[in-house]
Amino acid sequence: MTQLDRRNDAVRPAGSKKFRLDRADAKVAGVCGGIAKYFGINPLVVRGIFLAGTLFGFGSFLIIYLAIWLLAD
Repeated sequence: MTQLDRRNDAVRPAGSKKFRLDRADAKVAGVCGGIAKYFGINPLVVRGIFLAGTLFGFGSFLIIYLAIWLLAD
């Protein structure tokens, strides 16, 4: 952790976190990696949920994925 990271953590109130795309753990756009990091779970679980939702939800999760990709930072 760098000095700047420590300073930003000190300024940020405890419990407040912001969703960000996780480009380091990205397979396509980092959406599932970002969701997994935000909730503190394994990215493979989130990817599985998105895959199942896309297959069984007639593509609705694909639309959600694209919306998050376009709107997220």
